[in-house]
Amino acid sequence: MPLSEDEKRILTEIEQHLYESDPKLVNEVSKTTVYTHAFRNMKWATLGFISGVVLMIALLPVSYVLAFGGFLLMLASVLMFERNARRLGKVGIDQMTRSVRGGSIKDAMGGAGARMRERFNRPDDRTD
Repeated sequence: MPLSEDEKRILTEIEQHLYESDPKLVNEVSKTTVYTHAFRNMKWATLGFISGVVLMIALLPVSYVLAFGGFLLMLASVLMFERNARRLGKVGIDQMTRSVRGGSIKDAMGGAGARMRERFNRPDDRTD
């Protein structure tokens, strides 16, 4: 059922009041999606898996029991990654890869590639 004009006006007023009273919250909510938490957990699981590999290799000469602890960390990380990948689903993965392709990496790198292209494509200012 569509909203009436009065209801639309009330919602617009509430939205403007929210922008004025708490811009930090508005900014945070606009950046966060339904899939952000699962994607963040997948990053932590990847870090845990790499840490488990390093621990297992480093502790294998010392003790098999401690190396087994590294293996258990790897196993827990893989299970956590798989569970969050299922939560994301195809739609969430598409949304996350689209946001990465959309320029997030370029922003993180600070536009270094664009500056380098600009530097090399600049016409020669020297007059001989």
